[in-house]
Amino acid sequence: MDNFRSEGYGLTDNQTPSQISNINIQIDKLKQQIHENSEQIKKFIEKRDQLHEKVRKSRDEINQLKVERDALNVRVRELKQQRDAVRVNVNPIMDEVKALNDKIDTLKKNLPRINRREIQQELDAIEWKISTTSLDLQEERRLIDNVKELETQLIGYKKIAIQNKKIKDLIEHRKTFDAQADVFHKELTDLAKKSQDLHAVLMEKSSTMCREHLEADGLHQAFIKAKEQNNLMYEQIRQLISQATGIRVALRDQYHIRRKEDQDRRKGDDEKRRLEQAERAVKEQAIKEKIGTEAREKLNRGEKVSWDEFAMMLGDDEDTETQA
Repeated sequence: MDNFRSEGYGLTDNQTPSQISNINIQIDKLKQQIHENSEQIKKFIEKRDQLHEKVRKSRDEINQLKVERDALNVRVRELKQQRDAVRVNVNPIMDEVKALNDKIDTLKKNLPRINRREIQQELDAIEWKISTTSLDLQEERRLIDNVKELETQLIGYKKIAIQNKKIKDLIEHRKTFDAQADVFHKELTDLAKKSQDLHAVLMEKSSTMCREHLEADGLHQAFIKAKEQNNLMYEQIRQLISQATGIRVALRDQYHIRRKEDQDRRKGDDEKRRLEQAERAVKEQAIKEKIGTEAREKLNRGEKVSWDEFAMMLGDDEDTETQA
């Protein structure tokens, strides 16, 4: 463009070059914005991919926790069934204990108010008396009847003792079942606690994974938005480049037009000068011929002629001979 100006073909519209300069400034700004957006996009992608990896690991951990929790829950159900099965065996025992207690209550109704020890002491005293004392027949019979009565009363206590022994054995047997049930219950309680703890961890990880997933989605949307903005700015750059190209084409066309006009003007000036020169030559030739003719006429009359007239006359003759 400077070459055009130096040759005399400068543009009359001074705003056009400044428009191109302004377009270049706009393009540079858009390129800078695209660069900044691209850097931000890289950060979005990097952070999004990191979150996706964390989500993937969390999902794997959650699935593993679910497997462990479900296995614990299965074991807890099994232990509950085993515990309940043991407890079912306790019910018949307690029914039998109740039946024995009912028998004891019935036996107790027929017993005297004194306890077994007192009866035994009384029986021992009577038997000692019979064996160590000389008694008449009537007294001996009375004491023997007392012995029989006391022995009958002791039989009731013995029956009660037998029932109590059975109850004791049944209680001991129940304790065995209770111990088994307690083992099952303790294990299932511990496993249930572990299952609850795992479930709590699982819920926390699920909540964290959900937050990370939402954050990753947000970053992905930000990435898409930034990419769309870049695409819009690329389109603006293309439009600006097209606009600048159009201006440059217009400048080039304008330069060629002006150069052609200048060339045409120069050709016109040269033709004009040539015509003027030819016209002057014709006029000069006419004058020379006239002066030469007049000088020849003077010589024919015997008059004197000047040197210039003589030279004009000679030149005219040379032209005549040349034409001949």
